Amino acid sequence: MTSSEHVQHPTVTPQAWLRRAGAAWFAVACCGQLAFVAFILGFYGARTARGDYAGWNDKPLIDGYIAGDGTGNLMFISHVLLASVMTASGLAQLVPQIRMRARAFHRWNGRVFLVTALTLALGGLWLTWVRGTALSTISAVAISGNAILILACAGAAWRAAVTRAYDAHARWAMRLFLVANGVWFLRIGMMAWVLLNQGPLGMSGTLSGPVDVVLVFGCYLIPLAVLELYFAARRPTAAPAVTWAGIAVVAGATVVTALGAAGAVALMWGPYL
Repeated sequence: MTSSEHVQHPTVTPQAWLRRAGAAWFAVACCGQLAFVAFILGFYGARTARGDYAGWNDKPLIDGYIAGDGTGNLMFISHVLLASVMTASGLAQLVPQIRMRARAFHRWNGRVFLVTALTLALGGLWLTWVRGTALSTISAVAISGNAILILACAGAAWRAAVTRAYDAHARWAMRLFLVANGVWFLRIGMMAWVLLNQGPLGMSGTLSGPVDVVLVFGCYLIPLAVLELYFAARRPTAAPAVTWAGIAVVAGATVVTALGAAGAVALMWGPYL
């Protein structure tokens, strides 16, 4: 090779950077969600297995166990433990290798995810409005909005699947994944805010402070907005500015997700295991 010869390196396109940003976010979210599953099983699962139902209340915020409320207690623990099933099955649905190489598993696991998401949405409405587990009217309304979006996205994802509109199905399934994980996004959002501000600035114990209002609605609306930008940015006809905006927003979301997940593990989940 002469000095005038140069090694040609492939150019990394904006679309490639966008895919990398999306993969980075998913990797971070996967770690954070698996930590959430570990907490659910280690805290609620372990206490339930040994019959320590009153121990559900060892983690302050809401009373999971109420003496004499058999129906409410059963609904509560079923809701919590099903959340671990939905979280794990949802993560598996988004792994490309599983979708491509284990199609039968992907289909059946998708049914599990869909059914558990629907069950959790309806159960959340029951716990909020019948049992009264919401900390404030604002949080109750936010939970209800989240449940309605879960039902809508689940219906759209199912309809697209049965009509073999697979591209539309994939988009609706991703929307469902985000709104169904509103509880998880709320927790990491809270922890990211607390760490950034070195305290619960604008927050209250009833989730009715100004920051709480943003978080209880934003825990599912903000991820949806980011996803819509991601969809727009990855279109082949997307303007470069849109693609780069998508890259920047997804990269920023990755940082916030990592910070919030680390804070949740250190301050919200780890101390109770």
